Amino acid sequence: MARLIFITGGVVSSLGKGLASAALGALLQARGFSVRLRKLDPYLNVDPGTMSPFQHGEVYVTDDGAETDLDLGHYERFTGVSSSKADNITSGRIYSQVIERERKGLYLGRTVQVIPHVTDMIKEFVLSGSDEVDFLLVEIGGTVGDIEGLPFFEAIRQLGNELGRDKTAFIHLTLVPYIEAAGELKTKPTQHSVKELRAIGIQPDILMCRASHPIPEEERRKIGLFCNVSPERVIPALDVDTIYRVPIAYHQVGLDTQLLKHFRIDDAPPPDLARWAQVVERVKNPEGEVRIAVVGKYMQVKDSYKSLGEALTHGGIANNVKVHMDWIDSEIFERDDAAAFLDDVHGILVPGGFGERGTEGKIRAVKFARERKVPFFGICYGLHMAVIEAARDLVGLEGAGTTENGRPKHPVIGLMTEWVKGNTLEKRDEGGDLGGTMRVGAYEAVLAPGSRVAEVYGASSISERHRHRFEVNTEYTAMLEKRGFRVSGWSPDGKLPEIMEFPDHPWFIGVQFHPELKSRPFQPHPLFASFIAAAVHQSRLV
Repeated sequence: MARLIFITGGVVSSLGKGLASAALGALLQARGFSVRLRKLDPYLNVDPGTMSPFQHGEVYVTDDGAETDLDLGHYERFTGVSSSKADNITSGRIYSQVIERERKGLYLGRTVQVIPHVTDMIKEFVLSGSDEVDFLLVEIGGTVGDIEGLPFFEAIRQLGNELGRDKTAFIHLTLVPYIEAAGELKTKPTQHSVKELRAIGIQPDILMCRASHPIPEEERRKIGLFCNVSPERVIPALDVDTIYRVPIAYHQVGLDTQLLKHFRIDDAPPPDLARWAQVVERVKNPEGEVRIAVVGKYMQVKDSYKSLGEALTHGGIANNVKVHMDWIDSEIFERDDAAAFLDDVHGILVPGGFGERGTEGKIRAVKFARERKVPFFGICYGLHMAVIEAARDLVGLEGAGTTENGRPKHPVIGLMTEWVKGNTLEKRDEGGDLGGTMRVGAYEAVLAPGSRVAEVYGASSISERHRHRFEVNTEYTAMLEKRGFRVSGWSPDGKLPEIMEFPDHPWFIGVQFHPELKSRPFQPHPLFASFIAAAVHQSRLV
């Protein structure tokens, strides 16, 4: 059975538990151990699929079709281990399953309570598949003291007692704020956070202290004294210049060393961090730079496009250039000339999104890229905007649009109610719930021989992750292809366009799927690597 590591947080949210968990997983991998990471989310939504990006950030999608928390993206990028439905659960799903069991009579008429029924369900989820790896890292969302998180804290407390200290470790991430007026760090928030954690029966084995300034040795001793943790296990988690330096930084302050000491593992080899050092070198010392305009609708919260931003960075790593990202709200183009914002960029990317707001601005950004021969990358909704733009301007279909936003005269984008996945016909009710009704997860696509995407992938077929309800309407693809907008990737049954491109454009590709979800710092996604290469070429022409 795996050794279990529980990562909790205190004081405030957004301290970086997900990144800390991912970095620790990478460190253990670098020492030769196998790892798996999971996330327990206390909110009552069944999954984040219907949550606003302004509240929750992006929805990360796994190969098996789970709509999950964005932290699973950190896990995959840092460890290369693909996540699944078994790696993210919410209070909503837990309670739904408990109630379903109760309605089936599986509790034999007993009163159903948070303890033991809800906590048992949480423990069952945590332990499933735990015999497959050396370490199972489990991050608990939210902060200690949140009322909705109490069942999760109680469940991991019970697991700590049942499995013992040789099999479990508790890592608590807190904030040590720097008070500018006083010119010093304050440890009291950490003390109170640990006090709250201990009040529910959990004694942290390691403290990770997020801070913007170095934490003096004396302050670490003080934290250790008040929190009942040895000073060497009070780990400074300082701000760094790139997230890809985090594994290196955490090793330098002894995080992985102290964790292995806790588990009494004395014979582990030192971590091989050479590839992390190479990534950091490329990020910090590039040979050039390009500017990419990302034209979307959730620009106020950058976590809405977390994987996208990282994938662009990976494309920069592949080309040894720094990628500057201009995050532009598409609504601006509905009142101002696009050229004012796009004249000096070397590539334009229109990402996924939902709803009518900002669509005309995205279409104008597409038009600018097509006419000015600027490298263009359309992802999911970005492909739809490119199809609408081409239908209107090249084919001459006035009123072309998407049925997502009403009843256009020419529905070049429409709702698909059935599709094939593997050997199964999947169906969707047009009037059904929004949650869980998308074409979501990994689907294959067949690439057209001689197409740009076939060259980019170096393959004739691919598998990519999807998350959408609407598709390109095949009734219009022949008209578009006559005007040069070619379908270069189809679903295996030949019914769903997956990729479209303009062969006579320097680089103009739209995809139905989300390639950013499969990009890694050590394996940049080929589409992003090629897009940034095209942007590098464009930068030499400007």
